[in-house]
Amino acid sequence: MKFLPMITLALLTSAPLQAASTTDGSEVQAPAIAPVRPPATPANAGQRWGADYFPNVELVSHEGERLRFFDDMLKDKVVLINFIYTSCPDACPLETARLTEVYNLLKDYVGTEIHFYSISVDPEVDTPEVLNEYTKRFRTGKGWKFLTGSKEDIKLVRQKLGMIRPDETELSDHTLSLMIGNQPIGRWLKRTPMDNPYMLANTLGSWIKKSVVPVTPMQDYADAPVRLREMGRGEQLYRSRCTACHLIGSDDGLPRVGPNLLGVVERREESWLKRWIREPDKMLAEGDALAQELYEAHGRVPMPNLRLDESEVDEIVKYMSEESARFFEERRKAAEAAAAKAEAAEEEKPSCCQKRDELVVEHEQPVLTKQPEEQEGSSRSTLTIASAIAGVGLVFLLGFLRIRR
Repeated sequence: MKFLPMITLALLTSAPLQAASTTDGSEVQAPAIAPVRPPATPANAGQRWGADYFPNVELVSHEGERLRFFDDMLKDKVVLINFIYTSCPDACPLETARLTEVYNLLKDYVGTEIHFYSISVDPEVDTPEVLNEYTKRFRTGKGWKFLTGSKEDIKLVRQKLGMIRPDETELSDHTLSLMIGNQPIGRWLKRTPMDNPYMLANTLGSWIKKSVVPVTPMQDYADAPVRLREMGRGEQLYRSRCTACHLIGSDDGLPRVGPNLLGVVERREESWLKRWIREPDKMLAEGDALAQELYEAHGRVPMPNLRLDESEVDEIVKYMSEESARFFEERRKAAEAAAAKAEAAEEEKPSCCQKRDELVVEHEQPVLTKQPEEQEGSSRSTLTIASAIAGVGLVFLLGFLRIRR
């Protein structure tokens, strides 16, 4: 039996069988088997995932614009689509913050060559006015539309995009994945918003044939480290959960909705800080004064509940403390190096006397209009005339005195 597939394949690919001989020598006409033909070329993928597949339901943007899902939002476009709800206490703010990073890397193309769509899964609450306020919190820009519509239409859109889970019972059960698509060529890819923002931006940029993020010069493999730096658990958690909203130290050029966490472990009481990381929604609901102050100071964007346990919070706090200490140490070393360089430059400066010696320039003797002999003769002539005038004056004076006598 194990040879049957090979035999079957040989039969299907061979020419039609000819007459076969029986044991008594008579011929029996065997049935002819037509050769297998290659399957027909599939239809254009863009047509397959076109108007016949996607619903053309009407959605309303945060600016009040009415858009047909296929005709206005998908047709002939490169798109990024995700689903959120504005009252989400945890994942949606984090997801939106992460996509804000991607948006800012692509902002020169968003609205023209790439289109961002965030669609609410809670349309009864998320009116265009509520969505518009939500965009202001995250300081989103042109070309990124937040949309709502009827519950049935949004559910149909999610089903067609494969972005709905069969076991959903609560709003918080909705999928956190996002879909990026190139409708004209029928290319669709599901990704997580927690991916590196540069990777997401470059994927979309490659679909519009643009190098969105500048590529660093190629380096020799000989310069590559023998062993990569090991990343601790705290750093892993921080990079995956916190970097969308916060920095520690120097600005990297991407916008953040949350405060810089440089030195936060030293500035905040440890027990308060750990609870704030673990249960920010509860602290806001309880009216914690500092929590409310931070909420108001940073665009009323709530700190999301990241569903961290105590050990994970401890690791994040430890990493923030170590990263702050590293930053301050690097800054101290840089300041010392700058001071040493300035001191060395000061010592190399010449003294005042040396400066004067250096500034003395030996000029040629000035060119005189007359030769020295001529100048000397001229001086004598001038002196003789002056003496004669003085003598005449003396004679007149003496004569005047005699007359008066």
